[in-house]
Amino acid sequence: MTTGLTKEDIALLTEPQIACVATVNADGSVQLTPVWVDTDGEAVLFNTAKGRVKHQNIERNPNVSVLVVDTNDAHRWVSVRGRAEIVEEGADEHIDRLAVKYTGQDFSPSRQAGQVRITVRVVPEHRMAE
Repeated sequence: MTTGLTKEDIALLTEPQIACVATVNADGSVQLTPVWVDTDGEAVLFNTAKGRVKHQNIERNPNVSVLVVDTNDAHRWVSVRGRAEIVEEGADEHIDRLAVKYTGQDFSPSRQAGQVRITVRVVPEHRMAE
């Protein structure tokens, strides 16, 4: 059963708040990474490059948790657990939008030659919020 994002969740996710994403390593341990996030109104979205640990972990085990805490109010947060979907189409544009949201500049200068970007889409199966 899926649990949808609330309007409060969507508001938080559209702000330039840093999220912590948890994926499962091959040995079963948890890998945590700070990431830029946004939403399509239904899922939490973040972006990474193919071949990185997050990508490898998600390919092997798509169970992901995402926590976003408002940097100005630690009592305003949302935690989402769900199965990650990897989307290649539009991922370059997505990282550019995230870069503008978080830095005010396009991501292009940071792009590495040969790097393939992916958008990770996490549809909430469980959510908690304050």
